[in-house]
Amino acid sequence: MKMISYEPFYNTLFKKGLTEYHLIFKQGFSANTLHRIKKGEAITTKTLDALCYVLECEVSDIIKFEKE
Repeated sequence: MKMISYEPFYNTLFKKGLTEYHLIFKQGFSANTLHRIKKGEAITTKTLDALCYVLECEVSDIIKFEKE
């Protein structure tokens, strides 16, 4: 039962014209981190903070809570 969705993350990447490749090779995020996001798995608040900084966005632009 997953209640956190990373759908906003991909929308934010699209709006900013960025790719996962950019985050891995230009910003230094691990491929494992992006794999975890793609699979809907947990990431740390430190990673969430780093994504917000790099993407210049709010937490709600990366994750959202979906109550089933």
